[in-house]
Amino acid sequence: MTAGIVDAIAGGGGLITLPAVLATGLPPHVALGTNKGQSVFGSFAALVRFSRAGLVDWKLARATFPLGLVGAFAGAALVLLVKPEVLKPLVLVLLIAVAVFLTFRKSPPPSDRPEPGPRPRAQAIGGLVALGIGAYDGFFGPGTGTFLIVGFSTLLGHGLARASADAKVVNFASNLASVVLFALKGVVLWKVALPMAAAQFIGGYVGAHLAVKGGDKLVRKVVLGVVVALVLKLARDLLVG
Repeated sequence: MTAGIVDAIAGGGGLITLPAVLATGLPPHVALGTNKGQSVFGSFAALVRFSRAGLVDWKLARATFPLGLVGAFAGAALVLLVKPEVLKPLVLVLLIAVAVFLTFRKSPPPSDRPEPGPRPRAQAIGGLVALGIGAYDGFFGPGTGTFLIVGFSTLLGHGLARASADAKVVNFASNLASVVLFALKGVVLWKVALPMAAAQFIGGYVGAHLAVKGGDKLVRKVVLGVVVALVLKLARDLLVG
């Protein structure tokens, strides 16, 4: 549930759930599959709550959802060709840049609701963000939600709360793609994933509710906390590995 709350606001819930699943003694590939099997429920619940608040841009989602799916499938396929560990130094640098960006970011625009009417440029940019970061999620994963929030905020001028809402569309798409792939390979242990999914669903809804009420100020603080945790984890992995 805690992971669901954090993930709904800023991404990074896997920092909590994956070590917990690994601690049960499951093989790493089964732990990864089981973790995705429960996390998709949290991203769906968060998406529902953000949608009810009117923060999800469904016109934008027409591009970001399918391209997020395609990207995640492509990234998962790339794992067979390249070891994900090669990305760790680059991701570490990018996360530090994200922390600097969020620290000095100017105030959000006055209106944080989706604009009416067709916006082909926004759909094109959002679609490229979804495709690229969806592929990253399928290939490596850490910081996906954070990168999506910063991408939508920077390139589309969204406030952080709205960017978090639109990020959940891609999160759900990439998680769904991963679950399908892992389930087809038989590496999702559902007797573990489903009880976690129930708590993740509640946490996702509560986290999105907190983001709606707390706005950009809360999202900024939680994202920075997640970024610091990710930087420390990746730095440790590089030093130990």
